[in-house]
Amino acid sequence: MHFMNSTELKTFYDTLSARLNERSRRQFAGAAVKAAGNHNVSFVARSLGMSRSTVLAGLQEIGNSVETDLPTSRIRKKGGGRKRLTATHATLLEDLEKLVEPTLRGDPMSPLRWTCKSTANLSRELKNKGYDVSPRTIAGLLKELKYSLQGNRKSHEGKGHPDRNAQFNYINESVRLFDEDGCPVISVDAKKKELIGDFKNGGKQWRPQGTPELVNVYDFMSLGDGRATPYGAFDLFRNEGWVSVGIDHDTSSFAVDSIFQWWKQMGRTAYPQAKKLLITADGGGSNGHRVRLWKLELQRFADETGMEISVRHFPPGTSKWNKIEHRMFSFISCLCASKIRKNFHF
Repeated sequence: MHFMNSTELKTFYDTLSARLNERSRRQFAGAAVKAAGNHNVSFVARSLGMSRSTVLAGLQEIGNSVETDLPTSRIRKKGGGRKRLTATHATLLEDLEKLVEPTLRGDPMSPLRWTCKSTANLSRELKNKGYDVSPRTIAGLLKELKYSLQGNRKSHEGKGHPDRNAQFNYINESVRLFDEDGCPVISVDAKKKELIGDFKNGGKQWRPQGTPELVNVYDFMSLGDGRATPYGAFDLFRNEGWVSVGIDHDTSSFAVDSIFQWWKQMGRTAYPQAKKLLITADGGGSNGHRVRLWKLELQRFADETGMEISVRHFPPGTSKWNKIEHRMFSFISCLCASKIRKNFHF
């Protein structure tokens, strides 16, 4: 009887292997040994790319009743297979946590105390301690320990004034009264300065493959066409606003002139009967509560329009409550991030 050669056996096995599980694969190898003769274990192992021990296990399973003790739903006996690292190294998780949180786990001299705690660095330090563990395995262990990749979150506002809640209630009441009178309430602020020119932004845009926009290596102002300062006025009730872009400094004169432009272009049409205007602003910068030029320019604005101007400044450390920050400037930031700055025309 002719038996298949190595190539034929491998081809036959490859045809079926996708439909076989671990147990049936080794039993196939055992059946091939019986067909070729029990002395051909090494031949079958080389042909199928298996170890001799696997082939011998398959030969034993089909030759006696060992597999009768194994439930049909299982591939291997209970407890079979390679053990988890945490089972063979009882202190692995403890040493890993000491590296991740050295100050909490009592190891202030940890080598990762002042370095990046990436999985690659954690793997390297654990190998120095005698653990053969890969970065991928460490990522899985960290998930088991309820760790995840997280950035910093701004939450500490510093010392709060005992009357801060009363200040916000006063601002809220003022806005409500202006709304009842049909008078406008605007939120104002200046966005951070932007260099205009061939500079890189963090966003991305669709372009033909392999043709990125080429920009300067350095963000030096001398390499650009200038610096722009957006100053906005946001209408709280109509959910719309106006942005003026200055090419000089963010001064109080520029701030009030931006508000004046909002009034002439949008506010006057939206509120033709209004005799009062309420401005909510941060406590510092060009519209700060201590800036005398800001008050002088507002008086000039009031004289020219004949309107009664009221200003409500937010307490220190509460600029994120300024409506313009997350209702208008956030969309401007997305627009800037999606375009290279030299293509963003103000």
